[in-house]
Amino acid sequence: MSELNHSVELTIDYDQLLADDVPMLDLRAPIEFIEGAFPCATNLPLMSDEERAQVGTCFKQQGQDAAIKLGHSLVAGELRQQRLDGWLNWLNEHPTGVIYCFRGGLRSQTVQQWLSDVGRPVTRVQGGYKALRRRLLQEIETGFEQPGFVLSGLTGSGKTDWLSRSPLSLDLEGYAHHRGSSFGHWAEPQPSPIDFENRLAIARLKQRRAGFEAWLVEDESAMIGRCPLPKRLYERMQQVPVLLLEVPFEQRVRQIQLDYVETMLNHFNGDISRLSSYLQDSLKRLYKRLGDRDWRRLSQQMTDAVNQQLLGFDCDGHQEWISELLNRYYDPIYRRHQDSKEHRIVQRGTEEELEHWLASQPA
Repeated sequence: MSELNHSVELTIDYDQLLADDVPMLDLRAPIEFIEGAFPCATNLPLMSDEERAQVGTCFKQQGQDAAIKLGHSLVAGELRQQRLDGWLNWLNEHPTGVIYCFRGGLRSQTVQQWLSDVGRPVTRVQGGYKALRRRLLQEIETGFEQPGFVLSGLTGSGKTDWLSRSPLSLDLEGYAHHRGSSFGHWAEPQPSPIDFENRLAIARLKQRRAGFEAWLVEDESAMIGRCPLPKRLYERMQQVPVLLLEVPFEQRVRQIQLDYVETMLNHFNGDISRLSSYLQDSLKRLYKRLGDRDWRRLSQQMTDAVNQQLLGFDCDGHQEWISELLNRYYDPIYRRHQDSKEHRIVQRGTEEELEHWLASQPA
């Protein structure tokens, strides 16, 4: 291998990379990528997890020079060519892409040089993953200092759908792949907490670069599934004004039927048995709070509704357990929650009324 050329192209415009969805080639080991990555990153590592571990042990025992020598011996010959071909193929598909490793050090410098040697120069991110991650953490700490709003409303009010129509909104549940309730787990796995933070920070960065300083999020607890809200954002959510979406009870029942019965049935390709398992598993998460008697009654109502579907009836049979669950469980909890925020409610009303009010506020 030729000597590393330290004059090759670097970039430190982290905001542009993150906000413009520039394709990024992540050269870290798979275990590093799984712990945290960026939405537009592809992992084609220089070293496997096992190879990285060997080099790390060598570094601790024998120093940097020995570790570098071992790394070159592990990724050599046919294996090196296979990985080089993979990087070249990726660059052919993403000609504007950039590369990085953890700190923008030896791994990305080595790959950049190998690519340059075969006539394919590529830009390397100075500071690597660590610098990009630091920028996003900074965005979380400072990007919510501007005025913001929290949208509250009883379960089934359609808050998520209403939020999607505002350029000020940040879809916390979308970034977390979870609807924030016992029925809210998606078929798609939740991201790691770091990935969740990265998605949120990038969305806020894009917002501010588009000229929107104010922000709007749905009222959430400190955890969305297994993803914790960043401390600074959660603190700000307890301080900013609250908008209260008011929707008739019957409309809320239909909304939950749409979200958690009809939509999920479509997701399961019409497999009613899978829908039944999903609903019963979700209800089981509330067992301790409901108590045995209420849980058994609701579970039986679910079973009856599913059996009606198996006989060819529509999904309306599910409205019985949905109504009871709202009345006995969700509504009392949310009303207590809302009472604690009453002094911060600046506007309440229908979707149209809130939309009109919000449009009149400075962005």
